[in-house]
Amino acid sequence: MNHSEMNHSEMDHSEMDHSEMDHSEMDHSGMDHSGMNHSGIGAAEAHSTDRTDIHTGHAPAAGDLPADALPRTPIPALTDADRQAAFPSLHPHAMGDSAIHHFVRVDRLEGFDTDHGHGLGWEVDSWIGGDLQRVWLKSSGERVSGRTHAGALDALYGRSVSPWWDVVAGAHHVFAPGRAKNYASVGVQGLAPYFFEVSAMAHVDDRGRVLADVEIEYEWLLSNRLILQPAVELSAASEADPARRIGSGLGEIEAGLRLRYEVTRRFAPYIGLVHARSFGQTRALEQADGGTGRETRWVIGVRSWF
Repeated sequence: MNHSEMNHSEMDHSEMDHSEMDHSEMDHSGMDHSGMNHSGIGAAEAHSTDRTDIHTGHAPAAGDLPADALPRTPIPALTDADRQAAFPSLHPHAMGDSAIHHFVRVDRLEGFDTDHGHGLGWEVDSWIGGDLQRVWLKSSGERVSGRTHAGALDALYGRSVSPWWDVVAGAHHVFAPGRAKNYASVGVQGLAPYFFEVSAMAHVDDRGRVLADVEIEYEWLLSNRLILQPAVELSAASEADPARRIGSGLGEIEAGLRLRYEVTRRFAPYIGLVHARSFGQTRALEQADGGTGRETRWVIGVRSWF
C-alpha cells in the first residue's frame, strides 16, 4: 500500500485491523505526527525515569511513596542507653590473658676501665606470671679487678594496680660491699607519663635502717633501630652504715647516656658515658677507703632479652 496518496482524514481507524499490515515497507515521511496522542509514551517515559531515580540512589521522599511501600515498623532513634550497651566500660584488665608467661632481660652487660683496673657491670631482671600477678628476680652489681664492689639480688612479688604500674614487695639481698645482708623491700615500678620508666624501692634491715633507690630511664628513638637511652639513679639512707660505706642522707647519683643499635629486637650492642658522684658522709667514707667520690667512664656492652 502506498500511504502517501491515502487520505486519512476520512478513515475510521477504530475499525481497522492492523495485525496484517507490513509496517516495514510503509513510508512515514508524509505522515503528520504532530496530532498524535503520545500520552501512553509519556507515561512510559515517566515510569522509566522514576525507576532510574530509584536505581541510582535518588529515592523519593517517604511522603511521596505509597502506604504499602513504607516499613511497617519504623526504626527507633539511637539513644545513650543503646550506645552504652554497645560500648560498655571495661575493667583495665578485662582483656587480660590468664596464661603464664615469662621474660628475661639483660638490660646492661658492660665493660669499662677505671683508675683501679678493668671493670664489669651488669643489670638483669626477669619475671614469670600473668597480667596481674608476677614473681620478679633482679640482679645488679659491679666488679673491678676481680673484686666485687657492689652486688645485689632481689626476689619480689608484683601486683598490677593500674595498666602501667605495679606494686612490688619481697626480699633484697646485698652481698657486697661488706658482709652479706638481707632487707625487706617494697616499692613501685612502671611507666610514667611521657614514657619515662620509673622504679622506686625502699629496703629496711633488721635494725630499722632504710635504704631508698630511685631509677628513671627514657628511650629516645633516633631511628627505627638506633636508640639513645639516658638514665639517672639515686640512692639515700636514713642512717649511716660505715661497714658498707653508706652515709645518712643522699648517698650517690649516677647519670648515664647509652647509645645502642638493635641488630635484632633481641640483641643490641651499645656504647655509653657514665658519671657517678657521691655526697655527704658517703663521699667521706669512700675517700677514706681510697676512692675519690666521683668517677666518669666510657662503657661498651650489649643489651638482650628473651
